[in-house]
Amino acid sequence: MMARYDEKLLIEIEEREEEKIEGIERKELKIPNLAEREVIRHFIHLSQMNYGVDTGFYPLGSCTMKYNPKILEKIARNEKINYVHPLQNEKNIQGCLEIIHKLEKMLCEITGMDAFTLQPCAGAHGELTGLLIARAYFEKKGERRKEVIVPDSAHGTNPASAKMAGFDVIEIPSKQGMVDMEALRSVLSDDTAVFMLTNPNTLGIFEKNIVEIAREVKKKGALLYYDGANLNAIMGITKPGAMGFDIVHLNLHKTFATPHGGGGPGSGPVGVKSFLERFLPVPRVREKNGKYFFDYEMPDSIGKVSYFYGNFSVLLKAYAYIIMKGKKLEEVSKKAVLNSNYLMEKLRKAGLEVPFYGRRMHEFVVSTKNLNIRAMDVAKRLLDYGFHPPTIYFPLIVEEAMMIEPTEDATKETLDNFSNAIEKIIKEPAEILKNAPQNMPVKRVDEAKIAKKMILSWKDLKKS
Repeated sequence: MMARYDEKLLIEIEEREEEKIEGIERKELKIPNLAEREVIRHFIHLSQMNYGVDTGFYPLGSCTMKYNPKILEKIARNEKINYVHPLQNEKNIQGCLEIIHKLEKMLCEITGMDAFTLQPCAGAHGELTGLLIARAYFEKKGERRKEVIVPDSAHGTNPASAKMAGFDVIEIPSKQGMVDMEALRSVLSDDTAVFMLTNPNTLGIFEKNIVEIAREVKKKGALLYYDGANLNAIMGITKPGAMGFDIVHLNLHKTFATPHGGGGPGSGPVGVKSFLERFLPVPRVREKNGKYFFDYEMPDSIGKVSYFYGNFSVLLKAYAYIIMKGKKLEEVSKKAVLNSNYLMEKLRKAGLEVPFYGRRMHEFVVSTKNLNIRAMDVAKRLLDYGFHPPTIYFPLIVEEAMMIEPTEDATKETLDNFSNAIEKIIKEPAEILKNAPQNMPVKRVDEAKIAKKMILSWKDLKKS
């Protein structure tokens, strides 16, 4: 009886399931009948349509998209690393802990900080961590400071991270592409917790008043935060700690050779001066008598901000990259600065405007406004010439901005070819630019239609 009952129940369930999928199930699948070689050729062709740092020049300003030595990928794929379980006893992972401990010391030396956490998994994650440390610091002092100041040239993540950390954001204008000192003084108060700054800034300009900025900020008892996105310009030449910064986040996936883009992988370690070390996330990796261990005995810590050790493969690659470069890290920055200024002068002579003209660091911003050409059109047309476009419309303080970062690995031939392409593009008829790209698998999208008819769900996609 039980067997027959179960059989009837199963039939009833199946009938109900069929009712649920009625109208959704496809009766016929349009699968082409192809030979294996045709399938392989199709997918190989698709793979060759991808663009990355291994296939071409990637001048994305502020992103530091540079070539990454393949030896680092080989190191990161080592079985002794890949097969480590994150819950293993610390006695059995001494090698991993040693790498974390030594990398922290390396980053302290490079930045002039006293201690680092390697947990954060991205630059913005590092920003949030640094701001939570700042909040904990002032709470410990019994001060309820609510404001974070950012310049109008700041990366968009700066105000977003400050808001997420519970602060109010105050934006100040720039003057000649740098911090307006009078504007800064006018908003600094006893409510100021942090001033967030990138140096060199997003225009590629070094903030020459940085010592004065630090003095003014600390006069009010506030902290100075360094957005390390542009560290590629100053490694081995100067240090954020020497400039007066109290908190630093770094983008290991940019400056220290891990391919990134498309959401990862990333790593955003945060360094602090000694008076803030007690607030760093736990656990800290310590060393005693040649043995490494996790230290959770930090009652003022903001707690964990990431899983296990952070993004360990990125940490490992950064560790190996720093060892490979050694004292030659400064050559990376010098070549990046040289490439940037060389390309800037080429584009300036071609007719593009350089706002706040002068010496630049690792990146620079040009504008197409003086030529009555849209930066978007130039960027799209560059695709037809085989180049990835630079960052456009950022920073917001420059109209029709094109933000270009050549990085240190670009050859003179590459820079010449890129500038020649742009010189040709800005002389082309407007109709060609407006309809670019011409030779890509996907043509120019209808921007007006996208704005009016946004596809926000699968349901909307089906209707379209």
